[in-house]
Amino acid sequence: MEKLYSIQEVSRILGMPKDTLRYYDRIGVVSPSREGNGYRRYSKDDLMDLMNIQIMQYADFSLDEIRGKFGFRKMKNIDSAYCEEVAAFLDAKNAETRKKIAHLEKVSRLLGIAAETLRDFNNESDQRLAEFVREIYKDIRTNEPGICKEGCDEHQG
Repeated sequence: MEKLYSIQEVSRILGMPKDTLRYYDRIGVVSPSREGNGYRRYSKDDLMDLMNIQIMQYADFSLDEIRGKFGFRKMKNIDSAYCEEVAAFLDAKNAETRKKIAHLEKVSRLLGIAAETLRDFNNESDQRLAEFVREIYKDIRTNEPGICKEGCDEHQG
C-alpha cells in the first residue's frame, strides 16, 4: 500500500505553508484524497506535482498558466497536438523571459554607470551617463510610444 502524507508532513517536506496547500486543493491545482474524517492525504504523485508547481512558479509561471497548461500526469494519453501547444507556450514564455533579462541587464548597466558617475564625478563620466540615459529614452519611446512623448526631447540636448 502506498504511503500517504498528511498536510503537516507535506508542508514540512516541501517547505510550503499549509494554507497554500489548502488553497491549491480549493482551486483544483493539486487535490489530495480525503480520509473518512475529511483530512487531506497526499500521495507521492501529489508531492511530485507540488514540487513541479514550485519549479514552474520559480520559472515565473502563474497558477492560472500552471493549471491551464500542465496536466500531463492527469491525462491518460498525451497527444502530439497538446504537446505542440504546450511547446509553443513554453517558447513564448522563454521569449518573454529573454526580454526581461535584456531589460534587467540594461537596468543593471544604468545603475552601474550612475554609481560610477557619482563616485568619480567628472565631465566624461557625466557624458557617459547622459548618453546611456538618451539610449534608454529611445528604447522607451520605441517600445512604448505613449510614454514620454512630451518632454523627452528637451532632455536630449
